[in-house]
Amino acid sequence: MSLFIASINSGSNANCYYIANDNEAVLVDTGLSLRETEKRMAAMGLAMEKVKAIFISHEHSDHITGLPAISKKYQLPVFITEATYKNCNLPVEEHLLTDFEAGKPIAIDGLTVTPFRKHHDAADPYSFIIENKGTTVGVLTDIGFACKQTLKYFAQCHAVFLEANYCDEMLDKGNYPYHLKQRISSDTGHLSNKQALQLFQQYKSPDLQLLILSHLSKNNNSPDTAAAVFAPHAGSTKVVVASRYEASPVYEIRGAEMVMMKRKVGRKNEHQLSLF
Repeated sequence: MSLFIASINSGSNANCYYIANDNEAVLVDTGLSLRETEKRMAAMGLAMEKVKAIFISHEHSDHITGLPAISKKYQLPVFITEATYKNCNLPVEEHLLTDFEAGKPIAIDGLTVTPFRKHHDAADPYSFIIENKGTTVGVLTDIGFACKQTLKYFAQCHAVFLEANYCDEMLDKGNYPYHLKQRISSDTGHLSNKQALQLFQQYKSPDLQLLILSHLSKNNNSPDTAAAVFAPHAGSTKVVVASRYEASPVYEIRGAEMVMMKRKVGRKNEHQLSLF
């Protein structure tokens, strides 16, 4: 069965990822405002009414800015741990809040979302995989290093939003203060291009069709730099870079093959999108 996936935005300015089957969808993180999220999804032919839940990875502002307004307007359940919510300092209607546990799958109608802990400088940070009848997509960003849980779930994926936050050389030679450089490159910071490549080369599934390099730093990386690191090693996996300025195309992942779909302004149903 197919999963339809897209980056609504990805970067230190805002993060929001869309994953859906034929009938329902979830958002992982809501870093964009309500208005901008609606605008981008409409331009992509994605209906907000199809979204059935929001999953929050951690409390940093680039992952939660739109959470109160989006959840309230559409009355969406918000899956967020107690520790993360306490550190958000944002109002969410109490009846919409739902806690979750590491490794315990959550059914959102036909979708199954499994949260697992990651290493990042946040109160209680999580990554997620989303599965639909044998097709699996991972959202693996804001991770200081690829721990055993990351390796386990990464190896199950047919498509992955994978962090490639910084280029070692650009970070080293850049004008960030030393303490910030240390935090970014620490085990509770972010993955570099080289670390992401190592994870990809050593642990990718032979069924991995699509790798979306995500959460690139504006100052310490560039789309061309990240893409160049992966290009010689991509093999049969399509590697693309998610933008910090606009949404990605919608990709259909269907077990044995992946299709990129054109965005059609004004469409209200993914199935009306044209294939390349």
